[in-house]
Amino acid sequence: MNQPGDPPRLEPIVEPPSPVPVVEPPKPEPVVEPTNRADEGLDVTHRALQQRIRQQEILSTLGVLSLQGIPLPELLNHTVGLTAEGLEAEFCKILEYIPAENRLLVVAGVGWDEGVVGVATVGADFESPSGFALRTGKPVISNHLEHEERFRTPQLLLEHGVRRAMNVILQGDGSPYGVLEVDSRSKGDFSEHDIAFLQGAANVIGMAIERQRYERRLKAALDRHQILLKEMSHRVKNSLQIVSSMLYLQASAADEDVAQQLAEASNRVSAVGRAYERLAHDHEVETIDLGAYLRAVCTDAIGTNAKCKLHFEGASGVTLYADRAISVALLVNELVTNSVKYAFLNDNEGHLHVGLVRAGANTALVSVRDNGVGFPPDFNLGKSKGLGMRIVTALAEQIGAEITRTARDEGNEFVVSVPLEVAGER
Repeated sequence: MNQPGDPPRLEPIVEPPSPVPVVEPPKPEPVVEPTNRADEGLDVTHRALQQRIRQQEILSTLGVLSLQGIPLPELLNHTVGLTAEGLEAEFCKILEYIPAENRLLVVAGVGWDEGVVGVATVGADFESPSGFALRTGKPVISNHLEHEERFRTPQLLLEHGVRRAMNVILQGDGSPYGVLEVDSRSKGDFSEHDIAFLQGAANVIGMAIERQRYERRLKAALDRHQILLKEMSHRVKNSLQIVSSMLYLQASAADEDVAQQLAEASNRVSAVGRAYERLAHDHEVETIDLGAYLRAVCTDAIGTNAKCKLHFEGASGVTLYADRAISVALLVNELVTNSVKYAFLNDNEGHLHVGLVRAGANTALVSVRDNGVGFPPDFNLGKSKGLGMRIVTALAEQIGAEITRTARDEGNEFVVSVPLEVAGER
């Protein structure tokens, strides 16, 4: 504080502080999340696993298709479509080996231009990938066809821009059928896993192809066998007709008793010839429709006899093996001939009824009934001395048949119970 008389005291001047410049904090750089390579790897692994699972499903499907016995062209078309799907490829084809041309023909394919399947071929020599697979049986992978030095690239692949290919042999039990090939325009590599899948598909289809080949050969052999049997039956029939004609010629030059016996013998030969005639013309070469056969035999037995009228009723679908059918026909032929010869001695019109019915799963009944004079009261079939009745008895015993005879007010009736099959037959 100043006293009086003191000079005035000066206060120091304090300047206000300069404003502190505001420095903007640096803007943070955008945060870039680092790439998670582990996740990427898991995604690739998962996708590969899904593809392998799908490939196993496809192999299972191909196995089912091969067992279903579908026609070969249809099976091959399914194969190329499913195989291309399993390998995620644009193209797939099956090539059949044509030995005469030493080339492989495209018989099924997917992805190819029109006019390739059924027309295009590639060489089957060692210098083509498919030819090498065919010749060696070893799978072939060509992941960079543009740089391939082992083989020449087929023109078909060049025209379609194919960059990589796989080939495996289609091998059955016999000679190779051909090659299964998968092709792709995309970059990348076919792996050992892919070739394993392709080989699996080829193995499944190869066995199916071989089975169908075997079935075709078997059918061809069976057809040839049937042709030979029919030819043999035709020749036997002609031979029997010659024998029958010779017997009739001989009968014309013999006395009445001998002529009658020769005529009966000729009739028996004709009955056998009828069986072989049916074998020569029917689709079945081992069995005979018994009803149609017996009708023909009975018609022949009666012939032009004006005193007798035939009434035949035969169930359809009764079949017998040829040798048994012939025995039944000869037996019936003897019964009919006997009625024609002995039953109608009066002037009344004779009626002969022959019937065939099925009686159970394994039995047929053949009946022969006439309205003639009948047999003597003391007639015994088993003790008859007549040739015809002795033949009847012997034939019935031969085929295991049972015969019953019933005397009627008018005439007589025989019923023959015939087993259609016997134990151990064929």
